[in-house]
Amino acid sequence: MAIEPHSNETQTKWDHGEFQVMIKSPRSRNPIGFCDGDKADEAQIHERAMREGTEVTIDKKLLKTGREIWTVRPT
Repeated sequence: MAIEPHSNETQTKWDHGEFQVMIKSPRSRNPIGFCDGDKADEAQIHERAMREGTEVTIDKKLLKTGREIWTVRPT
């Protein structure tokens, strides 16, 4: 599954446990989006950053539920 952008619908799916990962930016209160957290999702984040002319680091935080929050930071 691809990265789904943040919306009311995807936020509700996250709240119900339908996504494994929430993707955030340190510059915004709202998430960027949600995903399953596989290697393809990480690659998609890095590819998008490269297209935008930057490189990023993904800081991963494991939650007690087993899900994760990925914070995408420019390097």
